[in-house]
Amino acid sequence: MNYKNGRDVLPPRLLEELQSYIQGELLYIPKQQNERAAWGEKSGSRVMIKRRNEEIYRCYANGSTVQELERQYHLSGESIRKIIIKLRSAAAIPLSEGDAIDSPTVYEAVQAGKR
Repeated sequence: MNYKNGRDVLPPRLLEELQSYIQGELLYIPKQQNERAAWGEKSGSRVMIKRRNEEIYRCYANGSTVQELERQYHLSGESIRKIIIKLRSAAAIPLSEGDAIDSPTVYEAVQAGKR
């Protein structure tokens, strides 16, 4: 966040009005709601966590236990279970007829953004 002098960026009338409320102090003016990025969009954290969760679900579906996944991903058992339940319920709803997400080839195509 860059500091800007109100004298340089605000019309004189607006500056006078603001000075009647606050003088010589810092004032934060937030972005409009539609201008804000969702959590993790800019840093890539959202995508990284999504991929990690999908990997956890695949490992579980291939026979890994919750305890093994806890150790591997350094997460609590409760967190692992929540991830599995969330992705299992998403996988249970086919996108359209013939889209059996249980099939690894279709699942990977969906995850790669090819659908």
